[in-house]
Amino acid sequence: MPESLANAISPNQHHEHHFQSSDTVRDIVIGLADGLTVPSALAAGLAGAVSSPRLVVVAGLAEIAAGSIAMGLGGFLAARGDAEHYASELRREQREVVEQPGDEADEIYEIFEKYGVPHAAATPVLRSLQANPKAYVDFMMRFELGLEEQEKGRAWRSAATIAASYIAGGAIPLAPYLLLGSMTAALQTSVVITLIALAIFGGLKGRLLGSHILRSAVQTVLIGGLAASVAFVLARLLNSHGA
Repeated sequence: MPESLANAISPNQHHEHHFQSSDTVRDIVIGLADGLTVPSALAAGLAGAVSSPRLVVVAGLAEIAAGSIAMGLGGFLAARGDAEHYASELRREQREVVEQPGDEADEIYEIFEKYGVPHAAATPVLRSLQANPKAYVDFMMRFELGLEEQEKGRAWRSAATIAASYIAGGAIPLAPYLLLGSMTAALQTSVVITLIALAIFGGLKGRLLGSHILRSAVQTVLIGGLAASVAFVLARLLNSHGA
């Protein structure tokens, strides 16, 4: 066994722990981000134009229902499109491995050259892949095209995850209008808890994705706060001109 390979499988080898952002985590982030931002902006805008918290609740619930369906459908179509693209490229790669073996071999060498691996070292790997067509195709899909096969049912899970996350996020800014009778108190409470939720969400997102936690939290709060502020001011201006 080569020394380099023996060292690679040594029981004393160093283990690195990296967070790998899964598709599910990405879907949760997408749903929560829009769920916290869009309904809060709508609620703030309506609060600047109407005097009844009940109207804000009704409109907010309608928006959450429509938004969750639209977001879920978007996630479904995106995942379905990715699956169809993978299947199409897989069929093409399977044909090329059989019909154009020389070109595929050159592509293998090009892939390894990007990592500084010379032809002499890459040739044994190429021979091993050629002896296993399924592994050969999988290697090309991953390293030439950057594609990986989706799990079965991925499109439906993506739709459900995004929609549920959107509903959960949208319920936070809407809750005060449902529980409090005063529009002023409901608006103030909604703003406070939404900003807190945005900060927590932004910090967690930054931690999961490996970016600066505080910077991610501040950016998320600024984006959500700006959207709600603009909606509130516009509603007030339109309401005053309408009056």
